[in-house]
Amino acid sequence: MATPTDDPPTPPQPGLFGEPAPVAPPPKPKATGVRAIEADAELRALGAAMPPLLRMGSSSWYFPGWRGLVWADEVSEAALPRQGLPAYAQHPLLRTVSLDRSFYRPLPSAEYARLAAQVPADFRFVVKAASMVCDATVREAGSGRALLPNPLFLDPAAALEQVWRPAVEGLGDKLGALVFQLSPLPRAWLAEPALFLARLDAMFEALFAWRAAARTGDSGLVAIELRDPGPLGPELAALLARHGVRYCVGLHDRMPPLEEQLPMLRALWPGPLVLRWNLQRGYRYGAAKEAFEPFDKLLAPDPQTRSALARLVAATLRAGQPALVTINNKAEGSAPLSVRALAREIAALLSAG
Repeated sequence: MATPTDDPPTPPQPGLFGEPAPVAPPPKPKATGVRAIEADAELRALGAAMPPLLRMGSSSWYFPGWRGLVWADEVSEAALPRQGLPAYAQHPLLRTVSLDRSFYRPLPSAEYARLAAQVPADFRFVVKAASMVCDATVREAGSGRALLPNPLFLDPAAALEQVWRPAVEGLGDKLGALVFQLSPLPRAWLAEPALFLARLDAMFEALFAWRAAARTGDSGLVAIELRDPGPLGPELAALLARHGVRYCVGLHDRMPPLEEQLPMLRALWPGPLVLRWNLQRGYRYGAAKEAFEPFDKLLAPDPQTRSALARLVAATLRAGQPALVTINNKAEGSAPLSVRALAREIAALLSAG
């Protein structure tokens, strides 16, 4: 027996005077994914002016407030982690991104491979190594309160198996740099710089020995970023030079300004530049987040720092070296606008010769 769901659709009925019934237009397909903005003329010109050796970007891409800057439409914060990266990578100036979430939890190679499949061949990822090897302290979840010493701090096996191998295997040649951003060091570690350097030495030795044995080729840069100025000096520079590890310039309220970090770069010159403009000086992360959200304007412009960065990037490029630069929303208020402003200054410097 036929059920109501078996009934054929009712055909269109003629009009009152016998005219043909109007045919309803087919329903519009629902939009899927996240749409990128249509770049304006200046943005296209800036993108074309940036040398292939330079890749700039932001710290992650999960910000609905970037509508009109990166996203064409209003998007939900929940949609961006899984759907926003392809649109982000269409922006003419955003050719890299920092995977900050890998600091809080090691990512498997399958997750890195999923991300790599969403971006063009010349896109590069900056991967933050997990805190399990970058923090000398085990911390309480949520509060961040120090609980006890971390036995895996700079542990070679953990760094290789939980951090570097998954990133190399998942991202392949789209791995731009693996950055070991070391959390603020306890006094005990700052008081024993030789022990700290020995731990670093052993970890880097293990990583590069595996790369040589696995024949993974270049497989991205390795860099170290500090949150304490204490270890800065010729001993650290010599260790990094011996392994081919880059010093990542980290602009943050816990570190001295750019000018005071330049001696580390000079000691390793020439070489690739890895730079992360993390935070406006004078702010803490929480205060900057509260002040700058939804990250759609330059609410705290820092032209002095931006000009210094432009000069450093231009000098690196003139030396024929690549540069990876990521900017956080909390640097000036909006990462895409900071990148655009920085690109203007770099383009002017390069055109001036």
